[in-house]
Amino acid sequence: MSAKHPIISVTGSSGAGTTSVKRTFEQIFRREGLNAAYIEGDAFHRYNREEMQAAMQSAEEAGNQHFSHFGVEANLLKELEQAFRSYGEIGTARTRHYVHNQAEAQVYGTEPGTFTAWEEIPYGTDLLFYEGLHGATVTDKVNIAKYADLKIGVVPVINLEWIQKIHRDREDRGYTTDDVATTILRRMPDYVKYICPQFTETDINFQRIPTVDTSNPFVARWIPTPDESMVVIRFKSPRGIDFSYLCSMIKDSFMSRANSIVIPGSKLDLGMQLILTPMILQLMERKRRTFF
Repeated sequence: MSAKHPIISVTGSSGAGTTSVKRTFEQIFRREGLNAAYIEGDAFHRYNREEMQAAMQSAEEAGNQHFSHFGVEANLLKELEQAFRSYGEIGTARTRHYVHNQAEAQVYGTEPGTFTAWEEIPYGTDLLFYEGLHGATVTDKVNIAKYADLKIGVVPVINLEWIQKIHRDREDRGYTTDDVATTILRRMPDYVKYICPQFTETDINFQRIPTVDTSNPFVARWIPTPDESMVVIRFKSPRGIDFSYLCSMIKDSFMSRANSIVIPGSKLDLGMQLILTPMILQLMERKRRTFF
């Protein structure tokens, strides 16, 4: 953790909805006039798309049917830890961009499924924002969680997560439902071992729960809408959280436990704005005090 150079980390698995949460943070940063630096979790994958296919095939031939991006072997977690440490200490870090599709290829000038060159984050940013798979990972070799000042988990219930992933991968990446199901099964051991434990490290978890039937995510024709969902917001430490104020500001919300509030899915953006804006401003005030 760093008072001078704060780090916000949003973590969640593929299909969880971390990109939508990132957009809410971007709105807050713009409104508050904050210059944020960004690190994408995909930038710290070990392999490009072609290399990953070869690595999976090699792993399968060696008897490992579960080699995936969720696991430590397919990622540069020591480098990610170093990036967090570096930014916290001196306000810069080394990162790159993974090019997902042709539209991004036109922007970055390299083929889809490849990486841009490594480069240094410019000095002078107000804070670092990370969004990806491993923003709160702790293993016997790395502890990424300890370097983040605010850790957010995005954790829809598993069937909803799968529905979102299936629809995204079919529509945006051209995969079949069977392709996505195979990916889900391959990733499951690493999901249990490396993704789930992060949500005990996070300061706040946002978990969307559908109020419609999602019992078979592989045949769901639509992703449940926000109006068809509730969101459980769990605080690791409820100290300083004014739940009465939140319940008064968010219609139809209620407390489910001493550290949890439940809000309508359509009010997620409002809830995040109300909860996260004061926390971000506290980080900025702490930063200001270290320089004056």
